[in-house]
Amino acid sequence: MKIKQISVFLEDNVKRLSELTRVLAKEGIDLQAISLTSTADVGILRLIANKSEEAVKILNNSGFTARLSDVAAVELPDTPGSLAGVMKLFEKTGVHVEHLYTARTSSAGKIVLIFKLRNHQDGVKVLMENGIALVKNL
Repeated sequence: MKIKQISVFLEDNVKRLSELTRVLAKEGIDLQAISLTSTADVGILRLIANKSEEAVKILNNSGFTARLSDVAAVELPDTPGSLAGVMKLFEKTGVHVEHLYTARTSSAGKIVLIFKLRNHQDGVKVLMENGIALVKNL
């Protein structure tokens, strides 16, 4: 199973973000990872949800602009240098990271990293060939 990221373009204000979270909560959508980046004019909310395709439909029908994309999620030891090792691998193999953020995990001593890669298939192949297991579900 691929993990799907939802990207939502928001006017940069708390009212719109509050509305979005209420809409998803009302429909029983569980947020598993979330990241917000904003500029002076617009914000980009990226999230992983338990029912991504349904969430996108709900958001688009509620006046938001939302879309899906593939992301790679990996679980690493929560120790200094874990991310550095993956980034060195990506540097060596030419995998471009568009953005990354963390997700919740119930595994003690572990961290889940979500990577949006410019070329998803090539990036996933590099991870798998180097023994870095992909998380199938958050």
